[in-house]
Amino acid sequence: MNNATAAKQAAPKKMRKTASLEKKKARAGWIFVLPFVLGFVILYLPIVFDSIKYSFNEINIQTGGGYVLEYVGLKNYQEAIFVDASFVRTLTSGIKQLIFDIPAIVIFSLFMAVLLNQKMLGRAAFRAIFFVPVILATGLVAEIDAGNQLLDYMSSSESIATGSEQQDNSVAEIITATDLSFLFNNMAVGTELVEYVAGAVNNIYNIINRSGVQMLIFLAGLQSISPAIYESCSIDGATTWETFWKITFPMISPMILVNAIYTVIDSFTSSSNSVMSYISTVYDQAGGNVIASAMSWIYFIIVIAIIGIVAAVLSAYVFYQRRD
Repeated sequence: MNNATAAKQAAPKKMRKTASLEKKKARAGWIFVLPFVLGFVILYLPIVFDSIKYSFNEINIQTGGGYVLEYVGLKNYQEAIFVDASFVRTLTSGIKQLIFDIPAIVIFSLFMAVLLNQKMLGRAAFRAIFFVPVILATGLVAEIDAGNQLLDYMSSSESIATGSEQQDNSVAEIITATDLSFLFNNMAVGTELVEYVAGAVNNIYNIINRSGVQMLIFLAGLQSISPAIYESCSIDGATTWETFWKITFPMISPMILVNAIYTVIDSFTSSSNSVMSYISTVYDQAGGNVIASAMSWIYFIIVIAIIGIVAAVLSAYVFYQRRD
């Protein structure tokens, strides 16, 4: 008996298994997204299923109260596309504006992120200033701004001047395509590019308001680049222009992909989106909730297709740095 006890005491203790660092990070990530996953499954997912169901049905209100769903197939989708001409027109203009906004916002946010990443006095204050519009465009402040009568008056066709001095909407434009044509007179620049630049300059207020998050993402990507790489370029005699296109731009190309997709989604869910506003108007009409559901899913499919095209095109040019 004593020999058996001594043998147990002499036997080496089994090592306790510990989770690897990757498993710990994965577990922490799931804990971090758990509230969103629960909220999506419990609250949001049933609404999505109801929206799909309503888009294929008609609602018949009963005399005694309540309603009955009658399956009509693709009737609501056909009415949204082939009957409601305003929806198709609004959808087309909204998609065009979305395609216009993506490069303008991404280029502007990248340009400002490169400037704000430089060492200068008050750099943190400038970063905060450019992110302030993101805060002001959310929550209660956005509702107050939506009811701002002075802002509506300033952006309307009427100006402060009266009588013959009143002008049309062109008074709110900073520059026109005609002004840029004089600037690019001696350059081989097409009229489409001139009109695009003029539209971007005149829409600079909206572009700045929607570039805050993208700017922070670009700043995070720029700060993740090792300073040793820039020192090597400087020793080799590379210019600032060459360093940007050979080092900075490829290193932050994954951020360009992320920001492009984020911009599409942000434009899709924006309260100022013309398509979203029109769908809300149709929903408020009598019996328009099923038509609005069909319109929403048509718009959703189109935006998903745009996201897929953007991801497929930009992914071919994304550079991922190897860490090993």
